[in-house]
Amino acid sequence: MYIADGWKDYEVIDTGEGEKLERWGKVVLRRPDPQVIWPAEAPELWKKADAHYHRSTQGGGQWEMLSRIPEQWTIGYRDLTFRVRPTGFKHTGLFPEQAANWDWMRGLIEGARRPIRVLNLFAYTGGATMACLAAGAEVCHVDAAKGMVLWAKENMQLSGLADRPARFIVDDALKFVLREQRRGKQYEGILMDPPSYGRGPDGQVWKLENEVYGLVNECAKLLSDDPLFFLINGYTTGLQPAVLRNLIEKTVATRCGGHAMADEVGLPVTKGGVVLPCGASGRWQR
Repeated sequence: MYIADGWKDYEVIDTGEGEKLERWGKVVLRRPDPQVIWPAEAPELWKKADAHYHRSTQGGGQWEMLSRIPEQWTIGYRDLTFRVRPTGFKHTGLFPEQAANWDWMRGLIEGARRPIRVLNLFAYTGGATMACLAAGAEVCHVDAAKGMVLWAKENMQLSGLADRPARFIVDDALKFVLREQRRGKQYEGILMDPPSYGRGPDGQVWKLENEVYGLVNECAKLLSDDPLFFLINGYTTGLQPAVLRNLIEKTVATRCGGHAMADEVGLPVTKGGVVLPCGASGRWQR
């Protein structure tokens, strides 16, 4: 398992009864997590939650504020700084488990000792973008949601990376990839964090199982003659790590050789000593 155990400003305090108790800096949040099917280890700690997200039976949900917390605040990871805030869909603008992949990519980029161009698709608020910029790469950040791209630009400022080479694009991932092919663009690193289901900026419906093979196959064509890495994250329950590895083998590895691997991604839980699974990642590298 790829475990994100390098956090100081973030912590999964406890898990139980379909929920997780998390510390984001000084703010403690209680959020749903369908993977948690066991009782809480330390029920008394849950009274310290500052906000609790309640899922609705009609879909979605809402936050219950249990104490006064800032509308938004910052947390740090290594030399990076991110803006976080409770959003309407239980998220905070950051997926802490992805720090395991940030560290992996940073190590590869820093060890390459050559110019590295990275394409980040479904790039959200830019955690991976900031990690790659900090390692010295040039990054093209693509997301269909304008608000997420603006949030990523704010994280770039907060992390002191405003002078680094980055492009921020609001677009449909596949359409952008096909245009990059026509322009003859190439990248040494490509990563993507596709949603299970979503809509593009023009209302296009995205369903992961139907679209992901074609997207990965087209992305493989953008890899340069000396590629460094490829990464795909999966949160859809049916896409096990072996599925992601097979997908990479049939696309990227067929074209570029190298080594494909995949595993679950997880966060350590302070109480109880378990690791909370948070999806899967498929990785490829030379």
